[in-house]
Parts: sequence; structure tokens; C-alpha cells
Amino acid sequence: MSFTESIAAGRAFAKNSDPPINANRELLAVGAANLGGALFGAMPAGGGTSQTAVVRSVGGQSQKASLVTAGAALATMLFLAPLLGMLPYATLAAVVIVYSVGLIQPAEFRAIHKVRTMEFRWAVAAFLGVIIFGTLQGIVVAIILSLIGLTSQTANPQVHVIGRKRGTDVLRPISNEHPDDETFEGLLILRPEGRLFFVNAQAVADQIKALMLKHQPRVLVLDLSRVPDIEYSALQMLVEGEARMADSGPVIWLAGLNPGVMKVVEHAGLAERLGRERMVFNAHLAIDRYLATKAT
Repeated sequence: MSFTESIAAGRAFAKNSDPPINANRELLAVGAANLGGALFGAMPAGGGTSQTAVVRSVGGQSQKASLVTAGAALATMLFLAPLLGMLPYATLAAVVIVYSVGLIQPAEFRAIHKVRTMEFRWAVAAFLGVIIFGTLQGIVVAIILSLIGLTSQTANPQVHVIGRKRGTDVLRPISNEHPDDETFEGLLILRPEGRLFFVNAQAVADQIKALMLKHQPRVLVLDLSRVPDIEYSALQMLVEGEARMADSGPVIWLAGLNPGVMKVVEHAGLAERLGRERMVFNAHLAIDRYLATKAT
């Protein structure tokens, strides 16, 4: 929890001229500080947004500010505690609010919403979580929601139908924004995106099956250029699907295999089964080969 708030504060206050934040190094530092503090009964160590805002507002830019803060805290505990103990909580809260109000930036929310609505929802959830539950709990709420969103994206990857921009050699997903893109009768090029593994293999297979029923191709080209890895169970589904379609379905070609994907395809024996004629370097060559085969 301390690390979560520390890294969030560091990224929020970092300037363009500051060194890049190394999350692993920050985790090691926070862990070492808490391990050392545990030996002496100290409070948990970690960075905080409100504390950092106060330090930045008075011009603190180096470790000297932390040393001054530590000295002031020691002096407070030894000499000033009775006086400060007489201050009402509202006064202390006002100090924090004054120095933290600059962290509220509605323009950032508008910018996030303009680019990605999902990240906007995460930001709103974090904002509400901090207000309702507190800083650390609010950050944890945002992290959990973001992990759920990322897991959902991983479990349901997109499978795009690929067309060619008319008059060019540019291949891109078919969309309503480009209604004039070329497709080729009897040829269907599908491009799944992301790692294929047991969680999403069936979802990808269902999308491919639905698109095959819709387009009824003679040749199905799977453009795997956007697939960095294929897990064993997903590869087995590909092998079994190719075997089922060998007699009655469309002919399957593979295109754009990355080195790692090529290796597992070769080890599974699928490369040998398909042969050089049905494995092409990229989707461009698949189109050229299909058109040449169709012409003959």
C-alpha cells in the first residue's frame, strides 16, 4: 500500500526535467525503509501526495528537504508537541487542503475522456474512491478496476477483417470509415490481435467461425503479425480447426508469423502439414499469391 501511494505521488509530481522513475528501485527503497523502521518500531514509510505537495510548494527539490522535514518532526516530538496538540483538527486539515487543492485538475479528466472513455471511468473511480474511502483505498479501487478492464480486453481480443486501400498497397481493418477498401472474392484475411492462450482461444475461434459463415471464403488467411505468442491449447485449437476444414471447409493459410509463433507452429507439425505454399511472409504476399492462383 505504501509503495502504491509512493509511486503514484512520484509520477504525479515528476517534471519533464526530472530523471525517469524506476518502479523497481522505488519498491526496493520503500521496502528497505519499512524493514529498517520495523526494527525500531517506526511508523510505515512511504511517499504521500499531500506531503509532497507541501514540500514542492516551499521549493523542496532534493533529499535536503526530507532531512529538514525529519529534523522538524524530531523537534516537534521533543519540544513542540504540547503546543501543536492544542491546534484543532480543522486547522491541520486546512493546511493540507490549501497545499493539495492544486492537485485537482479537471482539464486532465476532459483530456482523458476525449482519448479513452475506459481510462476516464478508472480516473473517476479513483477520484470517488479517494473521497469516500481515503487515498490508499481509492488508489487500490482504481487498480482493481483497471486490472478487471485489462483482463476483459485480454480475454476478448479483436479479430479484424483486413482489406486493401484502393489504389495502394496499404492493408487495414475494414470499417465504416473506409467503405471503398478492396476485398477479394473467395479470399478472407483475418487478423487477431494479442497473445492467444487458453483464456481467449475459444473467443477468438468463435469470432473466426462467425466471420467465415458470413463471408464464405475459399481461402482463409490468418494474419498473425499482431500475435506475439501462441499458447499450447490455442495452438491445438488451430491445428484441430485446420484438420476439420481440410475436406469441406476453406483452405487455411498462415501469414506474418513472428519468430516465436513460427517456432511453436513448426514444433507442432503444423508448418509441415501446411507446406510452403500455405505459409507466406505477410498478408501482401498472400493476396498476390491468391490472385496469381486464381488467374491460373
